Amino acid sequence: VQLQASGGGLVQAGGSLVVSCTGSGRTFSEHAVAWFRQAPGKDREFVALDLWGGRGIFYAKFVNGRFTISRDNAKNTVILQMNRLKPADTAVYFCALSTGDYLDSSVYYTAGTYDYWGQGTLVTVSS
Repeated sequence: VQLQASGGGLVQAGGSLVVSCTGSGRTFSEHAVAWFRQAPGKDREFVALDLWGGRGIFYAKFVNGRFTISRDNAKNTVILQMNRLKPADTAVYFCALSTGDYLDSSVYYTAGTYDYWGQGTLVTVSS
């Protein structure tokens, strides 16, 4: 499985940006997909999750209604729409896919749950 992330860039605080991730080798529709991010000197942290089959969408608390995760199963693509960006959102954003099937959705908030990762795309928010 290969995941290819794209769409990062430089944006001013308060602006919007879309990052996307396209996969090959496995059908997205059957698996959980998520976005994580990693700022310089910090651990990788959970951002957003889309479980398959309509089981739910979840966000980290810091998102606070600013981001939207969505997927296009026909294109094997997951998208993260980010609005009202802040300098604190500056990080490398990674998409990830899990082949697991867990009843407890919180398991998916942990990076170790994921089997496949994209290469990351840098998002820089200037003040």
